[in-house]
Amino acid sequence: MTTPPSPPKIEQNTGITVYATTTPGTGGTIRQVPEDFIVQELTNREEQDLGKYLICTLEKKNWDTHHLVRDISRILHISQQRIGWAGTKDKQALTTQKISIYDMDPGELERIRLRDVTITAMGRSNKKVSLGDLWGNRFKIIVRQIAQPVDEVDAMVGLTTSQTKAMGGVPNFFGIQRFGIQRPITHIVGRKLVEGDIEGAALEYIARPYPGESEKARQARQYVLDTLDFKGGLGKFPLYLRYERAMMSKLVEKPGDYAGAFIALSPNLRKMFVHAYQSYLFNLILSRRLERGLPINKAFPGDIVCFKNAAGLPDPTRIQNVDEDTLDGINNLLQRGRAFVTGPIIGYETPMSGGLFREIEQAVIEEEQVDTEGFRIPAVPGLASKGLRREIVIPVNLECKVTEDKLNKEFTAVELEFDLPRGAYATTVLREYMKSDPATNQFQKG
Repeated sequence: MTTPPSPPKIEQNTGITVYATTTPGTGGTIRQVPEDFIVQELTNREEQDLGKYLICTLEKKNWDTHHLVRDISRILHISQQRIGWAGTKDKQALTTQKISIYDMDPGELERIRLRDVTITAMGRSNKKVSLGDLWGNRFKIIVRQIAQPVDEVDAMVGLTTSQTKAMGGVPNFFGIQRFGIQRPITHIVGRKLVEGDIEGAALEYIARPYPGESEKARQARQYVLDTLDFKGGLGKFPLYLRYERAMMSKLVEKPGDYAGAFIALSPNLRKMFVHAYQSYLFNLILSRRLERGLPINKAFPGDIVCFKNAAGLPDPTRIQNVDEDTLDGINNLLQRGRAFVTGPIIGYETPMSGGLFREIEQAVIEEEQVDTEGFRIPAVPGLASKGLRREIVIPVNLECKVTEDKLNKEFTAVELEFDLPRGAYATTVLREYMKSDPATNQFQKG
């Protein structure tokens, strides 16, 4: 087989510079219909008949989680803070998850009549739904429009699966969704916040035009970038750019208050910028480890590993430095799936590796000119990040079927089913199989 292509520019710009497998990739498209990308939340919650929180099953299609929660809160005339969920789910997908609504009667749900949204009361609890409840997600994904014969695709997919099993899974990169597919600048905004350039961060988010957007959006952003006329910008920005409009409204109300413009966003949303910058640095460090030929499921002296918690998930708060005395025992645990090598989510107090991985971490910090103290971000309350460790491999037990594409019989399709722990991205699994540009492999409606 031919050697794999280099990752597309959009991935390289988010710190992903390598593939871990050597197959050339199937290509193809995903999300041709929402039912091609099904996500079901995995949780161990057991609800009761009593409690101050109403627990519901939320099934949605083609909805961004933050937008949907905002619309639900408006319909029910409640604060968004009363709605809890364990994790955001893909927009272009059919997804199922639990949400909680504080002090809500089930009958009130009848007022929610949104297209492609079904909310069903399933019980009550004295504990809201939150991130700690999420174990992971179950995915069922169909890749379509593969322009190679079924037998060739079947052989390629089989080899990719064999290689991922040999390395203990796939690299735990942060997927492109973390940074934005149409406008991958979230980490750039985060970098400016960490550097203390709050005005630059706000303008980057509000006004930096990007080729993947509509002409109207690009022109509106360019106008604001050139003029800093936020009041005029409100008249030009499309209504769907809600967050940018909220920030500009704050700047019209209080000129020059760029920190206040960020505070106009929800806490989860504004934290996303710093997290995206940390994700970019993590991706870079993991890419460098792979470029050095270091395995992701084997520890070396100086590595830091984490262990499983009671739920069977990697727990980045339970870490241990690896030395010569503990090396064999730790690697035994790694092979049994009870421990994981970790990489740094860089903040102002991140535990850093030693040995070979330390060299990689330090090189990235120096090349990117990272001042770790900048992660305190005193100008915008609530954005400071100490940092932590994150496992560098995602174990994947994958079921796969290669068939004729039922929507277009000239092509081949691949159906993949797998579970992932929370925080892992399905696209990091798909990229090893498809090896195509995530900016173009999403199905585009004519």
